[in-house]
Amino acid sequence: QVTLVESGGGLVQDGGSLRLSCTVPADSFGRLVMGWFRQAPGKEREIVAAIAWSASSSYYSDSAKGRFAISRDVRRNTVDLQMNSLKPEDTAVYYCAAKLRGESKYAYWGQGTQVTVSS
Repeated sequence: QVTLVESGGGLVQDGGSLRLSCTVPADSFGRLVMGWFRQAPGKEREIVAAIAWSASSSYYSDSAKGRFAISRDVRRNTVDLQMNSLKPEDTAVYYCAAKLRGESKYAYWGQGTQVTVSS
């Protein structure tokens, strides 16, 4: 079992920035691929960004490219999502998720953190 804890959500104005953090158990991080997902009201959950714990590769959705950056901090055991140039359509509950390397599905999920971008 892997317990993930998100932090950093909140209310920001159009064009603003937020940084989300996900704390990962220290004994698990070497085995995991980490992702950030989001779910807006009435919409399906979608992946925003993902990173291998080795940071050898990363992925961004089209909506996140050029505005968001995913990174991991091995000292703090966190995976962070820096979100810049936020738009009202970025408003959603953001979830940190993890899957074991080689697995197709994300099996571990955080509780979610609300991000609201006001126009």
